[in-house]
Amino acid sequence: MEKSLLGLDRYKRKRWRKINLWPAFFIGPHLILFTLFFIIPSIFGVYVAFTKWNLFTTPKFVGLENFKIILFDKSSSFHSDFIKGLKNTILFVILSVPFCIFVPLLMAAGLYTKPKMKNLFQVIFYLPSIFTVSAVMIIWQYLLSVSYGILNNYFHFSINMLGTQPYAWISLVLVTVWWTIGGNMVIYLAALYGVPKDLLEAAELDGANAINKFFKVMLPNIKYPLLFTVVMTTIAQFNIYGQPLMLTGGGPYDSTRVLLMYIQQYAFGKGVSIAGMASAMAIMLGICIMIVSIFQFKLLKEKE
Repeated sequence: MEKSLLGLDRYKRKRWRKINLWPAFFIGPHLILFTLFFIIPSIFGVYVAFTKWNLFTTPKFVGLENFKIILFDKSSSFHSDFIKGLKNTILFVILSVPFCIFVPLLMAAGLYTKPKMKNLFQVIFYLPSIFTVSAVMIIWQYLLSVSYGILNNYFHFSINMLGTQPYAWISLVLVTVWWTIGGNMVIYLAALYGVPKDLLEAAELDGANAINKFFKVMLPNIKYPLLFTVVMTTIAQFNIYGQPLMLTGGGPYDSTRVLLMYIQQYAFGKGVSIAGMASAMAIMLGICIMIVSIFQFKLLKEKE
């Protein structure tokens, strides 16, 4: 009996020595930071949505009152601001996502043919995506501003692109597409290079031209990267904040003021903070993103 216990103890020690702790050594710091700065704040944010809190006093639990106000109380400014901000956010998603998907797809298809100076074009197309949102907005302000913009002062471009509609929305979509297409382009280009060559050769032997090969052979073979970029791009566009904040200021007449701008205003704006209401709006925005993402997955799966 004693020998068997010693043998078991020896086996456990040997097994412990075989455990590789290096993955935990590398993952641990990230996991700690992820927990401290994402998981814990997210859980606390959900709790705050059910409270009345101004960031300084003790949160007072009010249940679903914040959600009832922003969703159903038409006499409340919170409700009108939430609906207005959500409509503007959805409008931006509808306007920008198709361009952020199809423009980089066409660019990737063009680069796939290996034109002259392909590497140079690839760098040029990808370069804007490494800039921060503040740098991009400053660049485009110097281009589009009616008072000091290059287009107005040097080319006498008389349209107020940032202060009138529909040009303010056109400017926001244009800037966002220019800024973000590089990432999707690289994903599509890598996916296109992964399409089996024998399928393309078979299609060519059957008399398919370049357009038929792209739509009948290449596009079906990159459906999973396409699904990934559609969902991730939609999520990113729902979280729009920096572009309208720095480029149009939410104008003209709050027509480009998106939901995250209202959330920031209520949580950290001037005057008294209404963090509970801001958290409730943020949760509703997250629910909208989840619903849209699930719908996209199901729709594209059914098409598949």
